[in-house]
Amino acid sequence: MDKAVKIKGKTVELTNLQKIYWPKEKYSKGELIEYYHLVSKYIMPYIKNRPHSLNRFPNGINGKSFYQKDVKDKVADWVTTEEVYSESNDENINYYVCTDEASLLYMVNLGCIEINPWFSTIKKINNPDYLAIDLDPLNISFKKVVETAFAVKEVLDKAKAKGYCKTSGATGVHIYIPLNKKYDFEIAREFAHVIAELTNELVPDFTSIERSPAKRKRKVYIDYLQNRTGQTLAAPYSVRPRAKAPVSTPLEWKELSSIEAPEEFTMKNIFNRLKKKGDLFKGVLGKGINIENCLKNLGVQ
Repeated sequence: MDKAVKIKGKTVELTNLQKIYWPKEKYSKGELIEYYHLVSKYIMPYIKNRPHSLNRFPNGINGKSFYQKDVKDKVADWVTTEEVYSESNDENINYYVCTDEASLLYMVNLGCIEINPWFSTIKKINNPDYLAIDLDPLNISFKKVVETAFAVKEVLDKAKAKGYCKTSGATGVHIYIPLNKKYDFEIAREFAHVIAELTNELVPDFTSIERSPAKRKRKVYIDYLQNRTGQTLAAPYSVRPRAKAPVSTPLEWKELSSIEAPEEFTMKNIFNRLKKKGDLFKGVLGKGINIENCLKNLGVQ
């Protein structure tokens, strides 16, 4: 079943709506698109005017997937793109830029179950709105991820830096610190490295800042290297291509200790939560921290 919808003057062709994306749960592509339509007012602040890396699952979570970065001549004429030079490819890449609900649903119709925006917008592409610490467990319980997250918060509290946490929707936790475009990626990454090292010092028995999985078995990886041009994490309120259709969900810090698994919130149950709590991540796009002051508070020169 196909249909065309018009959103603020833009026509979006929605195709294969009955195709099953989650075989066990029998969730369809159409249900995924409906989810993003309903959650659009919550997710848009975190994806608008940002380049996106398209992670496409045209045949659902068990089908073959592929990443698409260069969308030149491959999307509708009304879609915004941004040409960015890629050092690794030694060429310019035309990235998809999400600008409104129409372009969000267009992305989802391409098979993008999850939404992966850059940390920066096209308005100031070298200056991220936030930095992120990605807590990624390897053969270790989610309980240890939670302990690591609170260790990160202890470091942030000492730095007098505000941090916001969310489930990854997969196996870990993401912690965002607002920057408000005041610093470039290099400075953001250096400060994230400081946070990672100090966190590792607090809980060395079950955490690591070692990138190689072989060297960090049964550890929670404190990943600060995400803070680079072109890197992405699943957006707040993004569905993940996993069983039960889990959603990357912002949390209050006091809630984190009661979360049993990062897949607890799904595209089928998150709306009751949003009605009660609203958008807990708003501050991520608010006033940024002062890194220089934070370093002084931490006693780091």
